[in-house]
Amino acid sequence: MRFRFAHGFVLGCVAAALSGCGFFGGEEREPWRGKVEAACLAAKLVTPTDFTRPIDEIDGPGVCGLEHPFRIYAVADGSVGVQPAARLGCPMTAVLNDWMVRTVQPAAQARFGVAVVEIKNAASFGCRTRNNKRGAKLSEHGFGNALDISAFILADGREISIARDWRGGTPEAQAFLREAHAGACGAFKTVLGPGSDAHHENHLHLDLARHDPEGRRAYCRPTPVMPELPPEPQLAPQVDEPAVSYAPETKGFDGPTGSIAQRRRGDVSEPPADWQTDE
Repeated sequence: MRFRFAHGFVLGCVAAALSGCGFFGGEEREPWRGKVEAACLAAKLVTPTDFTRPIDEIDGPGVCGLEHPFRIYAVADGSVGVQPAARLGCPMTAVLNDWMVRTVQPAAQARFGVAVVEIKNAASFGCRTRNNKRGAKLSEHGFGNALDISAFILADGREISIARDWRGGTPEAQAFLREAHAGACGAFKTVLGPGSDAHHENHLHLDLARHDPEGRRAYCRPTPVMPELPPEPQLAPQVDEPAVSYAPETKGFDGPTGSIAQRRRGDVSEPPADWQTDE
């Protein structure tokens, strides 16, 4: 009889946890999440395409999930693959697209002369605590509001890896990763990479968490560093030549531009006293 009671009690606790009662310390899904998701969809910041496909609502376990998730096969109008495909909400998808176009592609062109054609997805939606620590708050991954990127693949086949190239890569690779990180700090609300803590030595963590009620505060580690741009190409000396046009063919040109558009900076600040880094 005592065994049956204990067995029933354990099963009851498991069922309650899976139904959301007491899951991860009784957290509730904050109202702002649904509001920003609805606003993003209403503004059509993300629309369905062959590479951005709406999927069924993710409801649970517990308070994890989102009402209108997308499965993302590619970003930047389909020009940059996401491998494997990610499950993300509308706000995260919109900012990811913007960062890729405004920061990552110009940096790749300037440093390597070719575009990024794929990013390696290390983690998107997943219901768990921050850094998988017992008793910690839920990760933004649990709401489709975070993405971990472990590498960038270039059009010429080169892989720029966070784990290998952040500190040990060529000067061009290190500069590219620093610029991608710095630009992310002006777009996302949490950006973590090598040097922030032991959990982020092999990937960039990007999310849109709220660190204050208005959603204005941002947390970026390590401190972003904007590397110097490569030097402008040297022009050949002018000589007297016949009046013949030698203008190069520009169709299909994908060489370095020598300049990168200026991007906005985020309000990067110190974390709250009870802040726990997210992975």
